[in-house]
Amino acid sequence: MAKYRLDYIWLDGYTPVPNLRTKCCIKEFDDAPTLEQLPEWGFDGSSTQQAEGGDSDCVLKPVALYPDGTRENGFLVMCEVMLPDGSAHPSNARADILDDEGAWFGFEQEYFLEKGGRILGFPKGGYPEPQGGYYCGVGYKNVGDIGRAIVDEHLDLCLYAGINHEGINAEVAMGQWEFQVFGKGSKRAADQICCLLYTSPSPRDRTRSRMPSSA
Repeated sequence: MAKYRLDYIWLDGYTPVPNLRTKCCIKEFDDAPTLEQLPEWGFDGSSTQQAEGGDSDCVLKPVALYPDGTRENGFLVMCEVMLPDGSAHPSNARADILDDEGAWFGFEQEYFLEKGGRILGFPKGGYPEPQGGYYCGVGYKNVGDIGRAIVDEHLDLCLYAGINHEGINAEVAMGQWEFQVFGKGSKRAADQICCLLYTSPSPRDRTRSRMPSSA
């Protein structure tokens, strides 16, 4: 048997925009686990705006499984939040989605990359040249070097996970990028966009992505 790292992922109860949360679980399996083999797990909802302190138990129910390209024997586990009695938690919007497996959803998300509180490519105390050369741009002058490396690695990780990532491109502003996801099935598309936002390149650089809060 081998040990597997399972990163359970869920949306918390913050409003108007929930945050992604994660909790790591280590389990042994003979082979790479299937979704059906994954156990439910608990967490303290009083720290995520999902329960009161005196009765804080919440349950994570695995609903989607993706291989994690950053780790050996690693998987990303998208979860719904449930109450201890087995019913859906009030913050669990996924449970109310009409799951039309034949419907297609296209997500186009734009975001900025920043480092040290400054958007990549922005000079200290100033602004870059106006839009024009950045959109679908190439070369250091238009997109720099770190930004391109980050989005390329992010794309590779998403493709490895099986997320239906359709493409990426530099956007109209310096440091701005875009990705497209085309998912089939209501819940499957929602799961994929959440795991795409969670997936990030390995932390070889402290540059971070400020992902869109609308996703």
